[in-house]
Amino acid sequence: MSPPSLDLHSNPAGAAPVALSYELFPPRSPAAAETLWTTIRELEATEPDYVSVTYGASGSNRDTAVDLINRLLLETTLRPLAHLTCVGNTPAELAEIIGELLDHGVRGILALRGDLPKGGSQPASGSLRYAQDLIELIRRVEQRRSALLCAGKIAVGVAAYPTRHPESPSVGHDVEVLLAKQRSGADFAITQVFFHANEYSDLVTRARRAGVTIPIIPGVMPLTSLRRLKRLGELAGVDPSVELVERLAAVDTEAECRRIGVAATVDLANAALDAGAPGIHLYTFNEHADALDVLDKLALPRPSRPAGRVNTMALRQEYAR
Repeated sequence: MSPPSLDLHSNPAGAAPVALSYELFPPRSPAAAETLWTTIRELEATEPDYVSVTYGASGSNRDTAVDLINRLLLETTLRPLAHLTCVGNTPAELAEIIGELLDHGVRGILALRGDLPKGGSQPASGSLRYAQDLIELIRRVEQRRSALLCAGKIAVGVAAYPTRHPESPSVGHDVEVLLAKQRSGADFAITQVFFHANEYSDLVTRARRAGVTIPIIPGVMPLTSLRRLKRLGELAGVDPSVELVERLAAVDTEAECRRIGVAATVDLANAALDAGAPGIHLYTFNEHADALDVLDKLALPRPSRPAGRVNTMALRQEYAR
């Protein structure tokens, strides 16, 4: 598949280009790994700013996540943003994981609380309870390694919620939590999925009024799968657009479903960009076709990356043969 036609020259002088990133998750089988690496190569051609790699609850897929991150660093030009959850892990355990990520060359971490244990049980004694605690731990590890990080600090990202978090009493409380994360050292936020154009702009308005100044990047999923749309709506506690659900349910072919879903995704992303979004984070579900279709129709203003890094990567792969 040809890479999307990104606009590399239309940005006004002095204006920041729009950031582009994708989310990937570690493969669960050899067949899934083969599919994932096809997706990685297709996405790599669009020169994103980073790709995030998810991390299972309580580190359930830690080894496969670290393996994927290592391969991204060694075999691609992509910059990995490592997800890290804290529930169920002690500060000592997490500090070891953070150190391991940094030793491998990771310089971006998405600090998340993670899902609470099922059945209403409490996390193990001594484990961290909130993303804010994890941010502060990352900063302490960073400080101890400051001489090793002279070329730049760690970028710490966090989650933001366009709609009320399922465990939160209000959207106002969600903004207070986001502000607390910023005060603890967060550099940017990526939103959970949302389905309505005003949800991102309303979040940004609430956050800015409360004093949140870090970039809030909209996380957008291709709205091409009716099953996935309904499932994520249930998990996020928010209803997808009734009109979109009805339109997807009424079509007979996968191609028509994809056309409708891509158009709806582009409209959602453009609404976020019109509201001042500094970038777009695409939840790929390890599939590239829909993400690239969305990207092609967005025509984001992007910087032209110097060829040196790409050429060096190609030479490294050639020598490895």
